[in-house]
Amino acid sequence: MKPKSMKSFIAQSVYVLAACAALNVSADTPAAQGPATKNPATKNPVAEPAAPGGSLFDSIGATFDAGYDSRYYFRGLWFADNIMWSALNISIPITEKLSWGVGGAYINSAGTPYGATTAGGANTGGKSAGGYQYSEVDAITSLNYNAGWAKFGMQYQYYFYPDNYGGQFNGVPNASAQVGGNRINDPEYALKGAGELGWTAAIPIKAFNIYAGYYYDFRINGQYFALGVDYTYAITDWISIVPSVNTGYGIDYYTGVGSSSLLTHNGQPITAKTGFTHWLYTIAVPIKLTKSVTLTSYVALNESGTLRKNVNAQANEIYWGTKLSFSF
Repeated sequence: MKPKSMKSFIAQSVYVLAACAALNVSADTPAAQGPATKNPATKNPVAEPAAPGGSLFDSIGATFDAGYDSRYYFRGLWFADNIMWSALNISIPITEKLSWGVGGAYINSAGTPYGATTAGGANTGGKSAGGYQYSEVDAITSLNYNAGWAKFGMQYQYYFYPDNYGGQFNGVPNASAQVGGNRINDPEYALKGAGELGWTAAIPIKAFNIYAGYYYDFRINGQYFALGVDYTYAITDWISIVPSVNTGYGIDYYTGVGSSSLLTHNGQPITAKTGFTHWLYTIAVPIKLTKSVTLTSYVALNESGTLRKNVNAQANEIYWGTKLSFSF
C-alpha cells in the first residue's frame, strides 16, 4: 500500500501500465493521455509485415516515452507525487493481424510531500519533501490481434518494487511503521513483486474508442475490471483534443482490509472487498511535433470509489502531466 500520510496509506493496485495504444485499451487512460504508462509493450499499432525483399527489423515498431505527472494515480489509487517515468515498447509482427509486444518501464518519485493526517484524511501537520521514496520497475509481454473492427490482447506483466510495495520513509519501509499505536499488518505493504495476467479489447467507432479489460493478480488472487471511452477531436492535422472517462471495479483487489491502521471516516475498520475503485475524467492534448515525435499534456480528475475513499488521502483530486513520445 502506498502512504500519502501515516494514517492514509494507499492500498496499491498492481497495474498494467495505462494506455495500450496498440490496442487502445488502457485500463485507466486513453491512448493519447500522458499519465505513467504501465502497459508499455503494447503501445505501438500492429506493424505491417515486411514487403518482399525486406527484413524483420524493417517491420518492427518501437516507441520510447518519457514523462512527468504531478500525481501518480493508477486504478484510482494514489502512489506518489511528482513522478518521473520512462517506458520502452517494441511491437514485432507475427502475421498480418497478430503481433508480439515486449517492453519495460521505470517510475520514481521525484519529490513526494509527506505529512501526518487523521484516519479520515484531514491534514494535521505540515508537509516536507524528500522523506518518502517510491520506485517501480515493470516488464511486460503480450500478444495482440487486430480483427479490423476491434483489437484484442492478452498480456502478462511483472512488477518489482525496490522500495517495497508500501514505499519507504527516510529509508524505513512503511510496512513496519506504527500508526496510532497499531503496527501495520497488511501483507500488501511489504510486497517486493507481483505478477498479473490480463485480457483487453478495444472497439473504434469513428472518432470514439471504447476499451475494456480484465486482470487477475496472482500475488493476492484479486480481480480487476476496467471500462472506458475516449473521443478524438482533431483541430488540425497536428493537434487534437481527447476527452475521456473510465472506471474500474475490484474484487478482493488491494482494499486495505488487512491493515489495522486503516480506518473508515467513521473510525471503523475497513471491511469492503468488492466495489468500484474510481471514476477518472481526463482532457488530453496531443501535439504532433514531427512524424515521429509527439508531445501530450493532460489534466485529470480522479474521483475515488467505494474501495478507495478510505485509503486515499483525498477522495477527489485534480492533477496533470505531460509526456514526450518517440516512435521508431
